[in-house]
Amino acid sequence: MAIRTRKPRNPSLRFQSFLTSEDITSTTPEKSLVIGLKKRGGRNVYGRITTRHRGGGAQRKYRIIDFNRKVHDVPGKITTIEYDPNRNVRIGLVVYANGAKCYMLLPEALRVGDNVYAGLNVEPKIGNALPLSSIPVGFMVHNIEISPGSGGKLVRSAGMSAQIMAKEGEYVTLKMPSGEIRMLHKNCWATIGVLGNADFQNIIIGKAGRTRNRGIRPTVRGMAMNPVDHPHGGGEGRSKSGSHPVSPWGKGAKGTRTRTRKNPLIIRRRKK
Repeated sequence: MAIRTRKPRNPSLRFQSFLTSEDITSTTPEKSLVIGLKKRGGRNVYGRITTRHRGGGAQRKYRIIDFNRKVHDVPGKITTIEYDPNRNVRIGLVVYANGAKCYMLLPEALRVGDNVYAGLNVEPKIGNALPLSSIPVGFMVHNIEISPGSGGKLVRSAGMSAQIMAKEGEYVTLKMPSGEIRMLHKNCWATIGVLGNADFQNIIIGKAGRTRNRGIRPTVRGMAMNPVDHPHGGGEGRSKSGSHPVSPWGKGAKGTRTRTRKNPLIIRRRKK
């Protein structure tokens, strides 16, 4: 996988870059693992906007990813590598010896034809899933459960991984991609390896239309609004009136700490 630039035949192509897709082996998803995806435009079940600047975008189908790695102690073979429009990392179709099929997040160095396993006593190698207590110290892991049996919640983006730093009693210490050092229960499962498609973060979007195709709408600056709409609004000329950067509801917008109680499992926060 590499980043490709376009010939500047027009202004919108001058700085755009794309990821090549020679690693993708199939463009047709597994039909049994695809469901429809309804756009909600950042709204909750009451129709109220809870995430701003969302809406529109290209049509998508949702690929059902097995974050739990539910098929244990059965060998599975990666048969295809596919693009997933709902995430920035490639996914692989795993076909197990018992006939089960599922999608998994694809780590680096895993190719079509490789075997993967999930179980309590499987070999700790790339693509295999097992409890944190069974993974040696120093290994890089992803798709980590935050509580036993909850399914992978942490470290699921392209190029990301967490490192196992130590084991003590019932807990395992991990260094997260953000720099945070925290403890998780030793019975939480994780998958070994660093997630692929790391070049994703180096893409240059290049024009507003590509952002709109991703379902992201324009963001208006608070200083361009009226006082009724934003704390930064109004005034003769551009002025924040000496206030700190905040959201439209007055919450700190740049690094303000919002944690109300201390989590004893977090040893070092990502920001000092």
